[in-house]
Amino acid sequence: MREIKIGLNVIVLIILLAAESSAQTQGQMNDEACRKYQQAEAEMNTVYKQVLAEYKSETTFIKKLGAAQRAWLVFRDAHLEALYPEIDKTRYGSVYPMCRCDALSELTRERTKMLKKWTTGNKEGDVCTGSVKIKR
Repeated sequence: MREIKIGLNVIVLIILLAAESSAQTQGQMNDEACRKYQQAEAEMNTVYKQVLAEYKSETTFIKKLGAAQRAWLVFRDAHLEALYPEIDKTRYGSVYPMCRCDALSELTRERTKMLKKWTTGNKEGDVCTGSVKIKR
């Protein structure tokens, strides 16, 4: 039984040392979360441009996709305001920039998934394909 306790103590010590060596300041965590959001936004913009290029001859679709994207941006901003409704955002503390960027990243990754459908296409036989092209 004593061997197990010593083993557990060693494991706990290793975990604590590992956590301490990877500790970050709140500012660093805020910066990292916002870098991840910038990456997610860059990916979404890349996918959006791919869709525009691939469907450039579909003028009605392009017009309506643009309207949908603008509406999504309004939704994204409104959703963020609903999550953090206080006018004075400093009331949420020093974690607010991290939390804000995490929420923006999540929303943006979801939108990117939606947009990717137009680049990956649907399989033949999908009766609800709409404007998404069939890819074989």
